Amino acid sequence: MVFSAAQLIRRDGVNATGMRDVAAHAQAPRGSLQHYFPGGKEQLVNEAVAWGGRYAAKRIGRFLAAMTEEPTPSRLFAAMVRQWTDEFETVGFAPGCPVVAATVDCAESTKSTREAAAAAFATWNAPVAEALTAMGVPSARSSSLATLMISALEGAILISRSEQNIRALTTVAQELGPMLDGCVAAHP
Repeated sequence: MVFSAAQLIRRDGVNATGMRDVAAHAQAPRGSLQHYFPGGKEQLVNEAVAWGGRYAAKRIGRFLAAMTEEPTPSRLFAAMVRQWTDEFETVGFAPGCPVVAATVDCAESTKSTREAAAAAFATWNAPVAEALTAMGVPSARSSSLATLMISALEGAILISRSEQNIRALTTVAQELGPMLDGCVAAHP
């Protein structure tokens, strides 16, 4: 049900995703929602947001493992972008990030969801920063560059969805790639 909630939220947003929709998408009895989510929709949304952060964090390891060339910051960022360009080219521009959708819909109205979104972004930021450090980016700079990468990606996703094309995604990969690689410390 958490996965189903995340999928519906990423497509329709929190406000347009009802508990009945989640149960139907998950092919679960409606009564199971009350059993597993006694905190109601807020709890389900927060768990879907946390799932989104964990999913994005795990993808970083998969991207690195799939690299046939030596990992670099630009290659990592290109892989992060490629996940979205591939999805948009395959299924269209309806789905976005469930964490962003929940943030947009609930940041002001639901403190627990805002906190869940902040935690999800932190969960994602950590492995990106660790990967950058392993690639030679000074550790004092890795976390801020990870934030830059995630922020640029999420912004490009929103622009791509609004324009119904991948221009913004390819642009951020092309423009940020050299800058990211330039942050690798020179080895004596």
